[in-house]
Amino acid sequence: MEQRLTIVGLGVKDLQVSSQFYEEKFGWKKMKSSNDGITFFQLNGILLSLYPNDKLAEDATVSPEGQGFKGFTLAFNTRTKEEVDTLISELEAKGVKIVKRPESVFWGGYSSYIADPDDNLWEIAFNPYLLLDEAGNAVEE
Repeated sequence: MEQRLTIVGLGVKDLQVSSQFYEEKFGWKKMKSSNDGITFFQLNGILLSLYPNDKLAEDATVSPEGQGFKGFTLAFNTRTKEEVDTLISELEAKGVKIVKRPESVFWGGYSSYIADPDDNLWEIAFNPYLLLDEAGNAVEE
């Protein structure tokens, strides 16, 4: 199997509300292939898809029930520590739920967490050990 990730699919309670969150709060643009049943966002090299939670669970043949920590986070890494503060201030002004305020963290970076309408956690972080290319892709030295 090739070492790659093509799509991150999130099951959401309300497709319209979640789609608007990513469009209005993050400023992202939906792909033309989005429709009334699914939303796609082109990221740098992968897609983020939003799909009704119950239908996603049905497709995977699992129960849609569950709550609390989901056991994963999504991350948006910045190029500077100051960019974390700026983004969190902008998101907070747009009414985004701030789960953890920006702070220096044990591994040497600077990190904050926000939540989308389905409480999917997004880490907004500066990692001084992670290099980003012009497109925002993580690269090795």
